[in-house]
Formats: sequence, C-alpha cells, structure tokens
Amino acid sequence: MTEYGRGPGPEPWHPEDPQYGDQGWTGHEAQQGQMPYVGDPQQYQQEPQQAYYQQQGQYPQAQQMPYQQQQQQQQVPYPQHPQQYQQHPQHQDSYGGQGQVWDTGQGHYAGVPQAADPYAGADPYAQQQTSGYPGEAPDLYGTPEAFPPPRPPSQRHLDTEEDWQEEDSRADQAADTFLAGGDGGEDDGDGDDNGRGGRRSGRSGGGQPKKRSGMACLIAAVVIVGVLGGGGYYGYSYIKDKFGAAEDFAGDGIDETVDVEIPKGAGLGQMGRILKDAGVVASAQAFVDAASARPEGKSIQPGIYPMKKKMSAAAAVTVMTDPSKLHVLTISEGMRNSTVYDAIDKKLEKPAGTTKDIAFKQAKTLGLPAWANNDPKIMDPLEGFLYPMRYDLTKDSTPESLLKQMVKNATDKYTELGVEGKAKELGLDNPLQVITVASLVNAEGKNHDDFRKMSEVVYNRLKKTNDVTNRKIEFDSTYNYVKNQSEINFNSAEAKAFVHPYNTHNVAGLPPGPIGNPGLDALNGTLNPDHGGWMFFVAVDENKTTFTKTFDEHLKLVAEFQARQKQKNGG
Repeated sequence: MTEYGRGPGPEPWHPEDPQYGDQGWTGHEAQQGQMPYVGDPQQYQQEPQQAYYQQQGQYPQAQQMPYQQQQQQQQVPYPQHPQQYQQHPQHQDSYGGQGQVWDTGQGHYAGVPQAADPYAGADPYAQQQTSGYPGEAPDLYGTPEAFPPPRPPSQRHLDTEEDWQEEDSRADQAADTFLAGGDGGEDDGDGDDNGRGGRRSGRSGGGQPKKRSGMACLIAAVVIVGVLGGGGYYGYSYIKDKFGAAEDFAGDGIDETVDVEIPKGAGLGQMGRILKDAGVVASAQAFVDAASARPEGKSIQPGIYPMKKKMSAAAAVTVMTDPSKLHVLTISEGMRNSTVYDAIDKKLEKPAGTTKDIAFKQAKTLGLPAWANNDPKIMDPLEGFLYPMRYDLTKDSTPESLLKQMVKNATDKYTELGVEGKAKELGLDNPLQVITVASLVNAEGKNHDDFRKMSEVVYNRLKKTNDVTNRKIEFDSTYNYVKNQSEINFNSAEAKAFVHPYNTHNVAGLPPGPIGNPGLDALNGTLNPDHGGWMFFVAVDENKTTFTKTFDEHLKLVAEFQARQKQKNGG
C-alpha cells in the first residue's frame, strides 16, 4: 500500500496519490518510493503462465478506459509475466463500468469486452498521453536528455533486426579502432556511444555515418589481396601440374657427371624421382612421359648409370636404354677370367693388366675356399671363382672389391649346391674337379639339355674302361683356352701334337683347373648327368649339338659337318 492507503470498496485513490487515476501502461517505471504492488501480495491469486495465453491465442483484455478525458484509446504493451495480472473482485466502477480490475503493479486496467484487443499493433515506444489529474507523477521520458522508455515486459529479451544492425555497427567500429591502432579519435558524428540514447540516435539517422580508418582499410585490402593472390598461385600451380606440360631441361646436360643408382623393381615414376633428386632431369613426370613414348623406355634395367646433370628427359632415356651406358659389369656364363680382368680395367678406367696383376698377387686374400687352387699347374688361381652375374659399380668400386665380391658369390653358390659332397658320388677326386667339369660343359654345350648330355660324355670318357679315346676328353675348348682363343676350325693334328696340361687332345683326364666360370645351368647339368651313355657329339651349328653313343655314328656326323663348312666357305 501507499502512504495514503486505499479507500473502501470501489473508491478511487486519494487525489494526492502519485498513482491516482488509471492511466494505463505508459512505459514509465515506478518512481522512487512507490511500490509496484498495492496491498498484500498474498491476497492476489496468480494466473497461469504466459504460455497459457499464447496457446489460447489471446491475452487479457481490458474494457474501455474509465476516464473520458482521454481523447483516444491507450495502446498498452503486454506485461512481462502473466503472474502480474492479479484479479480483484468485481465491483462497480465509479463511472458506472462493471468489470474486473487488473493490477500490473503500476496502474489499474478496467475490464473491457473480449472483442477489443488493445494490444494489436501497439508500438511499445509510442509516447503515452498523460493525464491532467493532480498529483500525477511527472513524465520522466519527455525531455531530450532522458533515457528511452523501457520495452514492454514481454519484449524485453527479444532481439529485433534493428538490434542486430546496431550490434554489427558497433562491431565494425571496434574493428576499425583496433586496426587503426588508436582510440577512435577520428570518429565524428557519433556523439556519446556509451548510452542507449546515442545508439537510438544513430538508428534514427540523426548522426553522420562513421568514417573508416584509412589504415584499417589499407590493412583489410592487403589481407584480401594476399588471400586472393595466394589462392590464385596455388590454383595456377595445381592446374599447371595437372594439365600443363611437365617441366623439362633442354639438351644433353652440363659437364657434370653423377652416378645414379636405379634399384631393382623400380618403376618409371620412381626412376624419375631418383633422377630429379640427383639433378639430372627437371621433373619426374617429364622422364615418365619421355620413357613411355619409346618402346625400349619401359625395359630400363636397374643398376648404376653415369648421368650428366640438367639433361632433357629424352636424353636421359637415351642413355638409360643403352646397355653400354649402364655403370655395371656383367659376367656372362662361361666367361674366362682373362676377359673379366679386361672388363674390370675398362669399367674402372684402370691401366690394362691392373686387375690381373692383383688377382695373381692377392689370390690368397680374396676369399677362395680351402679346396681351391690345389694344383701347381693351375694357370689362374681365380679361374672358375668369378661367379657370372651382374655387378653394380659405384665410385667406391675397386678391382680388389669386385674380385672379392665375385669370389664370395661363387663360394656361396658352390656351398649351396653341395659341391663338396657330390664330388665322390660323381667319381671325381675333389670339389675343384666338379667346377672343372662344369666349365668344360659350359664351354661346349648350348643349353640345359646339352649340359646334362655333355657332362655324361665327360664322365664316360674319364672311365678306365674307355678304350675308344683312352680317357682323353679331347675337347676343343681346352686347346682354345691354352691359346686364349675361341676358334671352331683348327687343325686337329696340330692340336693333338701340342703338349700342355690343359690340352685334353694331348693328355688324359681333366685339366688342372677350370677353363672358365660356369653358370648355374652348367653346374646343375654337371651335378645331374643324363645317364644316356653318350660318348661323342658334334656341333651341327651354333644352336644345336648332336650326341652319339658309338664312334661310327660320330664319324658320320663329322663328315656331314665338314661338308657343310666347305659349302659355307665356298669350296
């Protein structure tokens, strides 16, 4: 209650009461010292929550205003909480209106017919008409410097589009101030931005729009240009890599050589990346394109290639498809040591005879097995122990390192095949003789089938019961080895007259040592002879060898061979 109290029944408030008269909701807050509710709050029963009114589609409605002095109907915003609608008992209004009084905590609303909705289209900021009754509280919102009236309770927590625009404007101002590095001193036309009045003034168009800081605009422009420029660069790079021609050098390269090692199983893409990393080609894709364009480009062998830097991809492919350019040393099956030594000297660019000299002087330190070099008549201690295969060369390769690797590979293979244990089974004296037979087989035979038959010929001629050749093997390859030649047509009488431990036309049995480096097929053929009883053979041509069991069959084949040779030579 106020200090004036309330009259009995439907009597109006005391005229001196600041709340005298029912002026409706004006948006004014309760003055200091005034209570928003009259009487004991417990006397008023609370109505349901606002959700009830929203579900029903209506709000409390009031009857016509009881004061005729008002010229137009007051439009009243919705209260914040439906609990503030507190119903009083029905009474006879002093002006004759029968209805209900709703207490909002500030003014009283007389009940009005349900048909009228005083809240429809109401402007929560519309200035309410004031009453001229004495004792009325002054309008605290009518002066220019006053704060704006509060929003209706039901809309105080709703953000309108205007609010969002206002917040965006304030965020822009804060960003400008931060980027400019100042305190907003360049701002003009904004007035006091701390109060709500200043913001309302800006919305109503009363002030001038803010001027952007020049430095902020410059920074923003630089950022945008940087982002667009970076994105454009990466986009251009992606399109160029995806659809453009691959980067490539021109020409055969500069005068700078680098060894490039291509591992086994490497594809063109991996080869290209290795070459690019070594500085040989400009891009891996250029190499892939150049190699794919040539049939031989897809059969590039692994190994070490001496390449020049900054070569065109096509030039790199040309080098790598030329076997002679491959920086490797390939020992073929049956190759003699004399040929191997010369090849090592040439590949490592050593003076002729360098590797042979090392082989003879350092034979005991190169890793030979204990059963090797067991005869003082052996012409070359390493013959038969330079295993035939491909050897990759590097800048650190030396004659010693290559010879050690070859001997090791041969020894490992002989151990794997069980040469030592097989010697006695084959009727041989020692494992070295197994390698010697294999070298003869590899020199005379053409293929795996020939090797098995050829080893059978050797074993049959070595038998003590052999009275046809008297245990002489009579292989032309042994005579050629002594002469360091590879001739098919030579004088047989001269060969038989030449006395030498390795000349099987002149001496019985096997030579002191191998006459070459046998390959795996020749070794397997030696360890697994045909057992067909073969004693003779004739090389029909370079690809075919005919075997016979008797000497008469052999003489017939020899006559046919000589006739072909005479016809071939135009005789």
